[in-house]
Amino acid sequence: MRISGGIAKGRKVGPRKVFVKKYEDDKLRPTSAKVRQAIFNILGDKIIGAKFLDLYAGTGVVGIEALSRGAEKTIFVDNNSLRVNVIKDLLEKFGFKDRAVVIKDDAKDFLRKITQNSRLKTQDFFDIIFADPPYASGELDIVLALLDEKGILRDNGIVIAEHSSKRSMPLAAGSLKLKKTYKYGDTSLTLYKKEVKV
Repeated sequence: MRISGGIAKGRKVGPRKVFVKKYEDDKLRPTSAKVRQAIFNILGDKIIGAKFLDLYAGTGVVGIEALSRGAEKTIFVDNNSLRVNVIKDLLEKFGFKDRAVVIKDDAKDFLRKITQNSRLKTQDFFDIIFADPPYASGELDIVLALLDEKGILRDNGIVIAEHSSKRSMPLAAGSLKLKKTYKYGDTSLTLYKKEVKV
């Protein structure tokens, strides 16, 4: 896999060892180049200067591409030690280390305790959140509810959820309102926006 845009365009990510399964149910399904390109086409200039959260970071390619394309900061969350170390190595290699935080944790647990995390501050709360849990896990509903409950998405902030095209997404999760779903074969991206209360 290679970064498709920005200052690190063309650089390779995702070494073979990151695909090794730790447990039988620990299956890595990296976001394809086509879908990744679609994510950043959808975001456009919104990525510039954004605080970006990459949940279920896996290879880290989406969050690294966000940095390459001008995000101010990316927080990576993954529960696999090997992947966390690979992401850290890539950030160092690409010169993005100072603009990133890598956290080893389950995405749901990370969100549940996020306001107590000493490595994050209120200014780290996010403009864009990307969530790509295992398709069969059913975790997106939990994650969307936690994102609404914890209030870590800024007003008019965006959540992009990657999921199976067979799945229908809820029209809302509290203040998060579904704006559009984009289908790419077996994969879909659903865009939510945080509604501003007046």
